[in-house]
Amino acid sequence: MPLNRRKFLTKSAVTGAGVALTGAVTAPAAEAAPGHGHGHPHPKPAKRYALTVLGTTDLHGHVFNWDYFKDAEYTDSAGNAQGLARISTLVNAIRKEKGRENTLLIDAGDTIQGTPLTYYYAKVDPITAKRGPVHPMAQAMNAIGYDAAALGNHEFNYGIETLRKFESQLRFPLLGANAVDAKTLKPAFQPYVMKTFHVKGAPPVKVAVLGLTNPGIAIWDKAYVQGKLTFPGLEEQAAKWVPKLRSMGADVVIVSAHSGSSGTSSYGDQLPYVENSAALVAQQVPGIDAILVGHAHLEIPELKVTNTATGRTVVLSEPLAFAERLSVFDIGLVFTKGRWSVETVASKVLNSNTVADDPKITRLIKDQHAEVVRYVNQVVGTATETLTTVDARYKDAPIIDLITKVQEDVVKAALVGTEYASLPVLAQASPFSRTSEIPAGSVTIRDLSGLYVYDNTLVAKVMTGAQLRAYLEFSAEYFVQTAAGAPVDVEKLTNANNRPDYNYDYVSGLSYDIDVAQPAGSRIKNLTYEGAALSDTRQFVLAVNNYRANGGGAFPHVASATEVWSESTEIRTRIAEWVTAKGVLDPKDFASVDWRLTRNGTPVF
Repeated sequence: MPLNRRKFLTKSAVTGAGVALTGAVTAPAAEAAPGHGHGHPHPKPAKRYALTVLGTTDLHGHVFNWDYFKDAEYTDSAGNAQGLARISTLVNAIRKEKGRENTLLIDAGDTIQGTPLTYYYAKVDPITAKRGPVHPMAQAMNAIGYDAAALGNHEFNYGIETLRKFESQLRFPLLGANAVDAKTLKPAFQPYVMKTFHVKGAPPVKVAVLGLTNPGIAIWDKAYVQGKLTFPGLEEQAAKWVPKLRSMGADVVIVSAHSGSSGTSSYGDQLPYVENSAALVAQQVPGIDAILVGHAHLEIPELKVTNTATGRTVVLSEPLAFAERLSVFDIGLVFTKGRWSVETVASKVLNSNTVADDPKITRLIKDQHAEVVRYVNQVVGTATETLTTVDARYKDAPIIDLITKVQEDVVKAALVGTEYASLPVLAQASPFSRTSEIPAGSVTIRDLSGLYVYDNTLVAKVMTGAQLRAYLEFSAEYFVQTAAGAPVDVEKLTNANNRPDYNYDYVSGLSYDIDVAQPAGSRIKNLTYEGAALSDTRQFVLAVNNYRANGGGAFPHVASATEVWSESTEIRTRIAEWVTAKGVLDPKDFASVDWRLTRNGTPVF
């Protein structure tokens, strides 16, 4: 699950980074050094070279400006456009202007998960099958001519076999200096790539790109990587590799980091490594000229960080996710004392809504796109009424109960015949999207997938009543404390302390009030199970998604709780199967009001 949803975080931009943002600064045109007065020969002007580094990140399977869940062109209130086909047009224009031989195109990860397109080629028509297809993201990125991409955490969502197959289909390296083999502790992926740029009448310029990925993979995709790969911190690995690259003759060192710039982590103290450490890398590791930032789904045209050891400025840029922006780093070098050195670095972002799709990419991927559109529009059932997530953040909505009901049913069936079969099964789910809707009438895979946008899988954990109470208290921190008499503005009621919607959980099977007039930590009131006060010692099985089960969101007790079952089928597939089996989607089969918001005991709504 991406750890910062863009929609939620654009407002707070980079306030959390604690570093001032500056607009893009263009370097002055190179000029010859002035002469030394009359009669002295002018010294020869210094040789200069201009390198342009282009960067994308968090593409998440977006080739076209298309919303598979709405079956329509993508639109948002900001007028953004998405897709690699647009990025290709921007890249072509810059290469034409600067000369392709003076440009480098890189990506900072999260490529093969995020849309029905990527799901389809991982699970429905998998690239891993014998004589299987070439991944559409590989086709598009190869055609555009990427030079390198860093590994993102979502690269691991479908397992190592799918990732390795994707890697084999690329005509450029997937970089991850801090993705290491658990046994040998040697890099499991190529750590860096070195590129040579030729300059007329001067030695070539050598440019190193170091790829770093997110330590959180060890938590979020534990099922796939445990015992096989480990992911040490970005700072310590950059400190190991950057001096090596310099000693190998790199004149410019670029880092492509699938790690945000805020210095924070979503997984609490479960890992000794920082999740969003790009600015820390810039600050702590000497010898880096620029960092392409990923993972946080923020737009940062230019962020200047001072390296504490050298006092030099390191320039960071993060383009908006889903191919909505392209970062452009302009790097000016000067040749003095027999070597190249970096004189200026400036960055900016370009908006992909300013251009049209590149017809070359459209032609290349249109058949695969059409196949996925057909797939998501299959009708699997009929809904008796419209279900929506519009107010699911602050009212118990039937559409979220559908998720918890499916999870309960799957786990109950899985535990039959085991020692845990007698324990009651509860389930957690979050209001991921504010715009999901299952319309009355025909229901398609697309409608159901739009309800559960992440490729999460299901895990069963044993938890006690006391642990579940603590879990619910933690979840209730999502609400802003609101005094009993104060007017209620639903836009200001949620997301306290910038907590995203996907880190607020319902728990089905229990009944409770959330008293938002109370301070965080003492909000859960009237907590009952089957009409009686919840016993602290009673045991339950909690059906929970793998992100939460592995510690995502840092909810208490769940990561350390005993796991009694897990599977690799996506929850969204289970929802589609459940609806297909029922044929009719009727709230009486799954909906119940388990919780409500109150203030000093009086219902808010």
